[in-house]
Amino acid sequence: MKQLNITDVTKYVEDNIGVFHEKRIERLDRLKLKTVLKKKNPYLFKAKYILTAGEIVQGIADAFISSAEETIFGDWLEGLAIFINQKVYRGWKSGIPNIDLEFNKENIRYIVNIKSGPNWGNSSQISKMKSDFKTAQRTLRTSNSNLVVVSVNGCCYGIDNKPDKGDYFKYCGQEFWEFISGSENLYKEMIEPLGYRAREKNDEFQQSYSRMINKFTKEFIQDFCDDSGNIDWNKLVEYNSGKKT
Repeated sequence: MKQLNITDVTKYVEDNIGVFHEKRIERLDRLKLKTVLKKKNPYLFKAKYILTAGEIVQGIADAFISSAEETIFGDWLEGLAIFINQKVYRGWKSGIPNIDLEFNKENIRYIVNIKSGPNWGNSSQISKMKSDFKTAQRTLRTSNSNLVVVSVNGCCYGIDNKPDKGDYFKYCGQEFWEFISGSENLYKEMIEPLGYRAREKNDEFQQSYSRMINKFTKEFIQDFCDDSGNIDWNKLVEYNSGKKT
């Protein structure tokens, strides 16, 4: 085990945080109004007494963006976690399906599935992860029957006060970052580097966001408003839920 140098973390973040911002904008630029309209509940809009195209467009766009950003940033944090672990424990990106990180510590092989936060999945998704852990353990023990393998679900933020889940351990927030780095305070020390050029990058994002809102609002009015400017709810519901002939 090597001592983690926070300067290495800072440099990694500064060199790579631009990828997160670029993917945010790319995802935004690829977004299509009618794609997200298909995935939203039109009855909810009516029940909330939404009367303008702009309100509907902004609501569905913001919900999509929030979900997409969580996924994009979760993937980015996974890369950071692997980088940090490589520096301290010489860990590596696993080649086993659905396992993100492998590393050795005190004669134990840890296999880690990294998630963004603690409430990431339903019961079937958690069952799938446990199955993936068992498959990975069998794979590793094929070449070394004496290998001690411990499965870990690592979550980049949050708290879980009962980490021992029986089949695996679940470490969240401070516990996760300390587990992969040996540094008790890393979870706080990471905050400042993550803000590198954030205002500049967010200005670029806001320009793309504003263009998208304007474009979608115009498209919504053309396709789902009547000549008086009222939302044509029948037309919207038919597009979202009508049978295809």
